[in-house]
Amino acid sequence: MLNIYPSNIELINNDKVKEPKLPDIVLLGLIFINLGPLNILPNKIPPISEDMHINKMKFLWEKSMKKILTTAISAITLALTSNLAVASCGSITMADMNWPSATLMANVDKIILEEGYGCEIELVAGATTTTFASMNEKGQPDVAAELWINAVREPLFAAMDEGRLHSARKMPITDLGEGWWVPSYTLEKNPGIKTVLDILERPDLFPAKEDPSKGEFIGCPAGWGCQLSNINLFRAFEMEKKGWVLIDPGSQAGLDASMAKAVERGDNWFGYYWAPTAPVGRFGMKMMDFGVPFAGADNWDGCIAKAEQDCADPKPSSWTQSEVHTVVTTNFKDQASTAMDYFSKRIYPGDVMGKMLVYMDDNQAQGIDAAIEFLEKYEDVWTTWVSSEVASKVKSSL
Repeated sequence: MLNIYPSNIELINNDKVKEPKLPDIVLLGLIFINLGPLNILPNKIPPISEDMHINKMKFLWEKSMKKILTTAISAITLALTSNLAVASCGSITMADMNWPSATLMANVDKIILEEGYGCEIELVAGATTTTFASMNEKGQPDVAAELWINAVREPLFAAMDEGRLHSARKMPITDLGEGWWVPSYTLEKNPGIKTVLDILERPDLFPAKEDPSKGEFIGCPAGWGCQLSNINLFRAFEMEKKGWVLIDPGSQAGLDASMAKAVERGDNWFGYYWAPTAPVGRFGMKMMDFGVPFAGADNWDGCIAKAEQDCADPKPSSWTQSEVHTVVTTNFKDQASTAMDYFSKRIYPGDVMGKMLVYMDDNQAQGIDAAIEFLEKYEDVWTTWVSSEVASKVKSSL
């Protein structure tokens, strides 16, 4: 058995002792953990009895070893915890959707997960229907931070039931909504207009650029899930027969520009949009009541949200309740518990998101720039999503 107590003490006349030689392991331990001056063990031991001296040396040795072991265990635990956190996160692909709030969220997630948790994040371009299809069929990307599910509700829920996809966070932004909008001054000038049904009787208030004899309804950009819903609602309300044309704005930039130009000129504007967004707040837009009830999930999911050839008989309906999820793949859910915990706590207040979107619009800020602005300006929001240790790491990286 290893004798850990010093035994090379030579007693002189029972009350004098020579300077003891400390065991090498004691010196090594003291140096290793930087306990302070090495005179924790005295250079000159005062005259004491052999029993008293050995007891004192034993006490000091046990105290030193306890500090060594405590420090070593703490260091090992910290290292293992850090390694496990990284291992549970690993390499992640995330959809960087092609609208401002989604690219903001993706870039905030990237910074927090990389700097705070040690993950490796790759952002890949995405859009609602294409991203969902890729996740459902190929298991990539791992995460869609802001998936508006109305256009993919039925296949998404089927994928969830079958265990391919999962919701890491329902409604990651508060105060959401989508539908058909007009400027508030349009309603002020036309007090008889209360609902979408009222608007549909007045195409003359919204003259189309190509044919002013018809009313212009601005739909959803091609490739977005809402494009299908707008096309089928246009058909359901028989808007063509009532003198309307459906305009594809081509992109979000085109959609925003059409609204901005109309408001700047004081013209009426009628079209699809959603909240929270910069244009809604900036231009004082009002979402209209459709004037008809929601016609049921069968009509919406089974027809309105489908391609035109798969929706033979769409029924007039108000817009379905907007629902947004942070969606992840099964592989990601099983392997990235750290990130799953983070996503479950990540909720953006609608007013804060609205302010960030105005900032992005005013400054033409890209996702990464907006993410840094958000992290610096709204610490009171995002620090509630993570531990104090993670928050400290993220702050120091900015």
